[in-house]
Amino acid sequence: MIQKADRNQKRKKRHLRVRKKLFGTALRPRLNVFRSSKNIYAQLIDDEAGVTLVSASTVEKEYQGAGGGTVDAAKSVGELIAKRAIEKGYNKVVFDRGGYLYHGRVQALADGAREGGLDF
Repeated sequence: MIQKADRNQKRKKRHLRVRKKLFGTALRPRLNVFRSSKNIYAQLIDDEAGVTLVSASTVEKEYQGAGGGTVDAAKSVGELIAKRAIEKGYNKVVFDRGGYLYHGRVQALADGAREGGLDF
Protein backbone atom coordinates (compact mmCIF):
# COMPACT_ATOMS: atom_id res chain seq x y z
CA MET A 1 0.00 0.00 0.00
CA ILE A 2 1.30 3.48 -0.92
CA GLN A 3 1.57 5.81 2.04
CA LYS A 4 0.28 9.38 1.86
CA ALA A 5 3.75 10.92 2.06
CA ASP A 6 4.90 8.87 -0.92
CA ARG A 7 1.79 9.82 -2.89
CA ASN A 8 2.32 13.53 -2.19
CA GLN A 9 6.01 13.30 -3.12
CA LYS A 10 5.04 11.73 -6.45
CA ARG A 11 2.48 14.51 -7.01
CA LYS A 12 5.08 17.18 -6.29
CA LYS A 13 7.47 15.52 -8.74
CA ARG A 14 4.76 15.51 -11.44
CA HIS A 15 3.94 19.13 -10.64
CA LEU A 16 7.57 20.22 -11.12
CA ARG A 17 7.68 18.39 -14.44
CA VAL A 18 4.51 20.13 -15.62
CA ARG A 19 5.64 23.52 -14.28
CA LYS A 20 8.71 23.46 -16.52
CA LYS A 21 6.35 23.94 -19.45
CA LEU A 22 3.68 26.22 -17.91
CA PHE A 23 4.28 29.89 -17.24
CA GLY A 24 1.79 32.56 -16.28
CA THR A 25 2.14 36.10 -17.62
CA ALA A 26 0.37 39.36 -16.88
CA LEU A 27 -1.82 38.87 -19.97
CA ARG A 28 -2.42 35.15 -19.43
CA PRO A 29 -1.95 34.19 -15.76
CA ARG A 30 -1.63 30.64 -14.45
CA LEU A 31 -4.71 29.12 -12.79
CA ASN A 32 -3.20 27.00 -10.02
CA VAL A 33 -5.19 24.32 -8.18
CA PHE A 34 -4.43 22.85 -4.76
CA ARG A 35 -6.58 20.07 -3.43
CA SER A 36 -6.62 18.86 0.17
CA SER A 37 -8.85 16.18 1.62
CA LYS A 38 -11.29 18.74 3.06
CA ASN A 39 -10.94 21.83 0.83
CA ILE A 40 -9.94 23.02 -2.62
CA TYR A 41 -8.05 26.21 -3.47
CA ALA A 42 -7.51 28.07 -6.75
CA GLN A 43 -5.44 31.12 -7.56
CA LEU A 44 -4.40 33.14 -10.60
CA ILE A 45 -0.65 33.75 -10.57
CA ASP A 46 1.51 36.11 -12.62
CA ASP A 47 4.85 34.27 -12.66
CA GLU A 48 6.72 37.19 -14.23
CA ALA A 49 5.99 39.46 -11.26
CA GLY A 50 5.65 36.61 -8.77
CA VAL A 51 2.27 37.74 -7.44
CA THR A 52 -1.13 36.20 -6.85
CA LEU A 53 -3.74 38.18 -8.74
CA VAL A 54 -6.98 36.46 -7.66
CA SER A 55 -7.79 33.60 -5.32
CA ALA A 56 -10.80 31.55 -4.24
CA SER A 57 -11.28 28.57 -1.95
CA THR A 58 -13.84 26.68 0.08
CA VAL A 59 -12.54 28.12 3.37
CA GLU A 60 -13.62 31.69 2.57
CA LYS A 61 -16.63 33.37 4.12
CA GLU A 62 -18.00 34.21 0.65
CA TYR A 63 -18.11 30.52 -0.29
CA GLN A 64 -21.69 29.29 -0.21
CA GLY A 65 -22.01 25.55 0.02
CA ALA A 66 -21.94 22.52 2.23
CA GLY A 67 -18.58 20.84 2.65
CA GLY A 68 -15.39 21.74 0.89
CA GLY A 69 -14.23 18.34 -0.32
CA THR A 70 -16.95 17.62 -2.87
CA VAL A 71 -17.20 17.91 -6.63
CA ASP A 72 -20.01 20.46 -6.26
CA ALA A 73 -17.80 22.59 -4.01
CA ALA A 74 -14.97 22.47 -6.54
CA LYS A 75 -17.29 23.56 -9.32
CA SER A 76 -18.56 26.51 -7.30
CA VAL A 77 -14.97 27.55 -6.48
CA GLY A 78 -14.22 27.44 -10.22
CA GLU A 79 -17.18 29.69 -10.92
CA LEU A 80 -16.14 32.03 -8.09
CA ILE A 81 -12.56 32.43 -9.31
CA ALA A 82 -13.82 32.99 -12.87
CA LYS A 83 -16.13 35.75 -11.64
CA ARG A 84 -13.34 37.44 -9.70
CA ALA A 85 -10.86 37.10 -12.58
CA ILE A 86 -13.25 38.65 -15.10
CA GLU A 87 -13.96 41.52 -12.68
CA LYS A 88 -10.21 42.24 -12.66
CA GLY A 89 -9.97 41.95 -16.45
CA TYR A 90 -8.50 38.46 -16.92
CA ASN A 91 -10.38 36.11 -19.21
CA LYS A 92 -7.58 33.94 -20.66
CA VAL A 93 -5.56 31.69 -18.36
CA VAL A 94 -3.15 28.75 -18.42
CA PHE A 95 -4.49 25.81 -16.38
CA ASP A 96 -2.07 24.26 -13.88
CA ARG A 97 -3.56 21.11 -12.37
CA GLY A 98 -0.86 20.96 -9.71
CA GLY A 99 0.27 17.42 -10.46
CA TYR A 100 -3.19 16.00 -9.81
CA LEU A 101 -5.03 13.85 -12.32
CA TYR A 102 -7.52 15.79 -14.44
CA HIS A 103 -10.45 13.99 -12.87
CA GLY A 104 -13.02 14.51 -10.14
CA ARG A 105 -12.66 17.75 -8.18
CA VAL A 106 -9.87 19.17 -10.36
CA GLN A 107 -11.96 18.62 -13.49
CA ALA A 108 -15.04 20.08 -11.79
CA LEU A 109 -13.10 23.23 -10.84
CA ALA A 110 -11.91 23.59 -14.44
CA ASP A 111 -15.43 23.09 -15.78
CA GLY A 112 -16.80 25.67 -13.34
CA ALA A 113 -14.13 28.17 -14.38
CA ARG A 114 -14.97 27.61 -18.06
CA GLU A 115 -18.67 28.05 -17.38
CA GLY A 116 -17.84 31.24 -15.49
CA GLY A 117 -16.19 32.67 -18.60
CA LEU A 118 -12.49 31.81 -18.39
CA ASP A 119 -10.81 30.61 -21.56
CA PHE A 120 -8.12 27.91 -21.40
